[in-house]
Amino acid sequence: MAVLYIVEQGATLHKSGERLVVTREGSPILSVPAVKIEQVVIFGNVQVTTPAIVFLLTRGIDAVFLSATGRYYGRLLSSSSRFGELRQRQMRLVDDPARALAVAQQFVAAKLANQRTLLQALTPGTDHPVIGAAISSLSEMIERVPRTRQISSLMGVEGRGSATYFGAFKELLRQDLGFVARERHPPRDPVNALLSFGYTLLAYAIQSVVESIGLDPCLGFLHAPAYSRPSLVLDLMEEFRPAVVDLIVLRMINRRELTSSDFRTDGSDPARPVLLGDEGRRRFLAAFEGRIRPRETGDGPGQGFRRLFERQARQIARIALGEQASYQPWSMALTDLKG
Repeated sequence: MAVLYIVEQGATLHKSGERLVVTREGSPILSVPAVKIEQVVIFGNVQVTTPAIVFLLTRGIDAVFLSATGRYYGRLLSSSSRFGELRQRQMRLVDDPARALAVAQQFVAAKLANQRTLLQALTPGTDHPVIGAAISSLSEMIERVPRTRQISSLMGVEGRGSATYFGAFKELLRQDLGFVARERHPPRDPVNALLSFGYTLLAYAIQSVVESIGLDPCLGFLHAPAYSRPSLVLDLMEEFRPAVVDLIVLRMINRRELTSSDFRTDGSDPARPVLLGDEGRRRFLAAFEGRIRPRETGDGPGQGFRRLFERQARQIARIALGEQASYQPWSMALTDLKG
């Protein structure tokens, strides 16, 4: 079963017999048998006729509505939707200690491996002692991951790995903006402020995908559930942090697209002591969107990170439903550092 994506702005989704038909200004764009479709995902300004809505509902095909940039608005659920079953199966998966640990291990191993790849790719020169030591340490921690037996010990490996990584990350910065180590609550320097802002944007992008699939964003594996905490979103973010946010921050700082003049210190809000100005925020948002959207490549349109987010989240759904045995993490290649 396939997912039908409608991204053509100004298009209309119709029903014709047992087929779903997409037109624009009266001209057909696509016609597919409804029996092959499990979900319709609609981006932005797309009209859906009433007969099409009724057809989707009676055939058990969910319709998901997103903004043109992928922000989740909501969904149509039919009486025969698998939405409830999926969430019930997801809860059982999360409550199974052995299976949950196996998925969580993949998240952590992928994050550490992708952090290592970023350091390897961007190391200045061939013999940098700090970065070289960090790369070796990350390799050792990746080997420890499958030997962990509890989430707490796995989190310990992840924490040590991240501290090691950010100790080397500062060596890649070609502006001194006061970054020493990763500080989250609150971020006390421009680099930490950018990282926190970028991770927030990444979380929103992944949560939109998670909700569009029908997964519960609060039922995660690595991150413990807490009130209103999107634990599954935080889990799925891990493998993408280096290739998306960390790379953007490094590029914008090293190319001097953001400098100290783009930030200000505001003592009135202890939670946000360093603030990115409006113009700097606009530049960062443009860089983030440019990084994750589909891009043209020599072989045709690249799938972009948004589609990768969805591919990874759908694995969780398939595992929960018994359609896939294990989670296959996304491994960053040197070509993924382009764009």
